[in-house]
Amino acid sequence: MSDNRTPVVILVRPQMGENIGAAARAMLNFGLTEMRLVEPRDGWPNPKAVAMASGAAGKVLDHAKVYPTLASAMEGIEYAFATTARGRELSKPVFTPQTAMDKARALDGRCALIFGPERAGLENDDVARANAIVTVPVNPDFPSLNLAQAVLLMGYEWGRDTLPPEPAPHVRKAAAELLADRVEIEKLGDHYEEKLKESGFFFPETKAESMRLNLRNMWSRLTLTQGDVRILHGVLRQLTRR
Repeated sequence: MSDNRTPVVILVRPQMGENIGAAARAMLNFGLTEMRLVEPRDGWPNPKAVAMASGAAGKVLDHAKVYPTLASAMEGIEYAFATTARGRELSKPVFTPQTAMDKARALDGRCALIFGPERAGLENDDVARANAIVTVPVNPDFPSLNLAQAVLLMGYEWGRDTLPPEPAPHVRKAAAELLADRVEIEKLGDHYEEKLKESGFFFPETKAESMRLNLRNMWSRLTLTQGDVRILHGVLRQLTRR
């Protein structure tokens, strides 16, 4: 399912099927598709996980593999990141999610993102099997993240440089969404200037030319669609109707 550079997500002793399903959704949001499970508490497969994954993310669960130990789940992994606020007493580099995923993109082989069980997170024995620790800089008064949130943060940092930076533009836009050209803007300005002149807006005469210039400049600064222009013409016609 994945190429040799996309990180593998390893969930160690996950407790609730709903959290596994939510993690699968978070993974697929950012192009992570390989999940490995170590001793899931409620067994596998888990219908609650499937229900929470909802639709396309179900394919992540369909291909998820179950392992008896974290050591066996490291098959084919060359570098592993343990996501935890614990384990600082171990002599390992500690990264933020952004720095960790920058390093992951520079690796030649597979890397793994290891997440612990919901209640207490990874134990030191788990962290000892990783190359580095990833800790999220959060509010020290409330540092708790649920499993799917942690997966989402790591996935976002991975996808930030590998996925399109913005949503793909619509292939075809409705006329109301097409930008008005300069001629349409010019005619709109003429329409307003005409009606404002009839209403006596340009007063006193000594300031009239400056007022017209400022209004014309205002129209040129606005980014209007063809639909916007039609609405503004209609507003003016309604306001000036006798």
